[in-house]
Amino acid sequence: MQDQPSGGATPQPLPISPNLPSPAQPKTRQPRQPRQPRQKKEVVYAFIDSQNLNLSIQALGWHLDFARFRVYLREKYNVQKAYIFIGFIDENNELYESLREAGYILVFKQTLTYKDGTTKGNVDAELVLHAMIHLNTYDKAVIVTGDGDFYCLIEYLIQKDKLSKVIVPNQHRYSALLKRFDSNYLAFVSDLKGKLAYKRKEPRADQPTEGALRGDYPHTIKRVGEESTTFGE
Repeated sequence: MQDQPSGGATPQPLPISPNLPSPAQPKTRQPRQPRQPRQKKEVVYAFIDSQNLNLSIQALGWHLDFARFRVYLREKYNVQKAYIFIGFIDENNELYESLREAGYILVFKQTLTYKDGTTKGNVDAELVLHAMIHLNTYDKAVIVTGDGDFYCLIEYLIQKDKLSKVIVPNQHRYSALLKRFDSNYLAFVSDLKGKLAYKRKEPRADQPTEGALRGDYPHTIKRVGEESTTFGE
């Protein structure tokens, strides 16, 4: 027989205050979210038909600032490398150095001088060749020309999903072959005169007008196949 508490009363359970915190639950470790892979930066190269670009803009009555154009290619189209194809003429060495300083990679075409004094050099083959040589290096290409001779190259780049843009120098005068492409592929330098036109810097009063520093004035160059002209930096 079990002993009963004194007084014969049955013990009651202690009351639990409703204000007491509930027993702590074990923390459940949240699964780690997988890291999102970094998006690969698209590699974009530009291939520039310099003579078509230069002469087309001059036909509009203004000169292109090539240094500003290089910045535009980088900021607008993320162009890391800009190849500019140009005929080589000895007296244009200062021009070539300015283009390098602006960030272009120069690819020269050897020129031929005829008895009448004209100089001929066509860069079409070199541009197509380099676009194909680097095909597996870039993700997208920007082609700067208004020349229909590049129709096959542009068509091929579109088929391979490699074309970013065809930048046509003169919207009012370019090959009908290029007009066959979707307009979304085309952009026009002639729309950007306010941003890209070469602006001549006036020399200071204490600066001699002769022997001005490079960049104060456009260079005078001999145009391939034509008379002398100017080519803004």
